[in-house]
Amino acid sequence: MLIKSSFRFGILSLFLFVLSVSPSYAQYEWAQKMFDKDKIDFGVIARGSDAQFRLKIKNIYPDAVHISNVRTTCGCSAAEPSKNLLESGEEGYIQVKMDTARFQRRKDSNVIVTIDSPQYAEIRIPITAYIRTDVVFTPGSANFGSVEVGKGAESTVAVSYAGREDWAITGIESKNPSLTAKAVETARGGGRVNYNLVLTLAPETPLGALREQIMLKTNDVNFTTVPLLVEAKVESDITITPEVVSLGMMIPGQEKTVNVVLRGRKPFEINKIECESNDEAFKIRMPKESQPIHVLPLTIIPPNKPGDYSEEFTVTIAGRGEPITFKAFGKISDTKTN
Repeated sequence: MLIKSSFRFGILSLFLFVLSVSPSYAQYEWAQKMFDKDKIDFGVIARGSDAQFRLKIKNIYPDAVHISNVRTTCGCSAAEPSKNLLESGEEGYIQVKMDTARFQRRKDSNVIVTIDSPQYAEIRIPITAYIRTDVVFTPGSANFGSVEVGKGAESTVAVSYAGREDWAITGIESKNPSLTAKAVETARGGGRVNYNLVLTLAPETPLGALREQIMLKTNDVNFTTVPLLVEAKVESDITITPEVVSLGMMIPGQEKTVNVVLRGRKPFEINKIECESNDEAFKIRMPKESQPIHVLPLTIIPPNKPGDYSEEFTVTIAGRGEPITFKAFGKISDTKTN
């Protein structure tokens, strides 16, 4: 009887010890909830392709979240955060890339995201991919770069195949109506097939970043589709950085200054800058000259209005029919300065 009791006590002690030294999933579940995916599957991708995935993360908690480290468990993949500090409600992403030049066939790894504030957590997200050896993209993606709104653009990617004599691209699927593509066969023989993919971005493409995957359909019975990453940034003649101004946490009466940069494709002059509200909390130093880049220091003296705070600005440009608008967001604490 005594032996059985001692045995049970020993098992219970061991169980409690394991719990104390081994972090459970429940401990880190709060951090896991911030990510939009719990695994990353690149599927079947071409050799040399620019295989990237953006793992979205949103701080859904009242305290700021700090990412102290991001790493992967295999040299076949790499990862880095878009930002290390996420204020309450702020979004970011972990950029995950596969090395399709040096690695081939099935590759499995993990991206490990370490958070050290507001409390410690280490999130491990599996990555899987199959890198084909018979299909090669040059360059690895279709990147239009910066495109002026209303202009449209064209880009070409070469596709090389080695294997079957009768291999062919049978179709191209694009989910974005502004993006079209056609495959032009350039060579065939000796078990090799070459195409040029001609991609066209329509003049009607809306402002903003474009990031899409088009799918090449083939007559390959094993791998019927091959994805290709397409990126572009359709910009106005004048752009604002950052597009959304973060004011962070503010204290009533305590002055804070942030910079906003306006860039034009040619020199321009700012006539006036107006705020939507009547708080009169902002002071803006107006530039006096016409130039292609303007750095606007925005100085705010936060009013005594604890909670979320936002402001919209309207910038009138000389000779430009439509004004430019941008927004600023922050939070005002309930602590006053002395």
